[in-house]
Amino acid sequence: MSEKYVPTFTLNDGVEVPAVGLGTWQMQGDEVITAVRSAIDTGYRHIDTAAFYQNEADIGRAIHDAISAGDVTREELFITSKVWNDQQSDHEVQAAFRASLTNLGLDYLDCYMVHWPCPSTGRYVERFAALSTLQGLGDVRSIAVANYNGDQLREVQEKTGIVPTINQVELHPGFSQAELRETHAQLGVLTEAWSPLAQGDVNHTGLLVDIADKYGVTPAQVALRWIYQLGASSVPKSATATRQEENIEIFNFELSESEMSRILQLDDGPGSGRRYADPDVFPGDDVGGTPTTQK
Repeated sequence: MSEKYVPTFTLNDGVEVPAVGLGTWQMQGDEVITAVRSAIDTGYRHIDTAAFYQNEADIGRAIHDAISAGDVTREELFITSKVWNDQQSDHEVQAAFRASLTNLGLDYLDCYMVHWPCPSTGRYVERFAALSTLQGLGDVRSIAVANYNGDQLREVQEKTGIVPTINQVELHPGFSQAELRETHAQLGVLTEAWSPLAQGDVNHTGLLVDIADKYGVTPAQVALRWIYQLGASSVPKSATATRQEENIEIFNFELSESEMSRILQLDDGPGSGRRYADPDVFPGDDVGGTPTTQK
């Protein structure tokens, strides 16, 4: 299988991140091992995981096997993990990071994120600040967040003097996060989309189907290309080699300004809006909770 070209975005700390990565939520065991190996073979260099996914050890095995086979070097990879909500104090965050490193079998991470802000605890600034200590030790290249809102990002900047490199948020056609993306642009934060294919619903969205037919691609490819042209990266999940290949074959066509605008207008259409937990509410007082509506 030939490797595909994947461009990169340069983060505010100078580190480069591939524009499309592999999401691994709800993949474990042999499934995720096979998925990561096939993704690397296809040309993926960004692998996204989290402590909560309970697949770090499996992903670490796949990475080790790929490196041992000469398929890729560690330096070519961009590995992201995230600290879960029940790790709140500085000590707990740093211990969680060490556990993730051990599980993955790596000496360093390319990116470490606060997975959810957990606003009910009021510690979303403190938890991000703990990541800066790890970065200072050279154990992680970039520090970032997921699911933060604009006010939280500004508070992080004001109180720590550091701007997160990435904010990974739910984003897909029908939920473009326009206001938050504008805040990201002002602060120099890269928008990264999780659930970029809206649980596969993009494949049944009439506008995307029509545009896909025009370019001879799939609706999923149109959605991912749209996200890329918004200036955002994405981490679509796929355990299937053919779908993985499809998801990074989005750099040989370009959507027109009109098409970009029409897709943005899906925000106002039927079935639009957030599909998962609202970060301004989730997880409430139970920071260890695992409701069904979450990533």
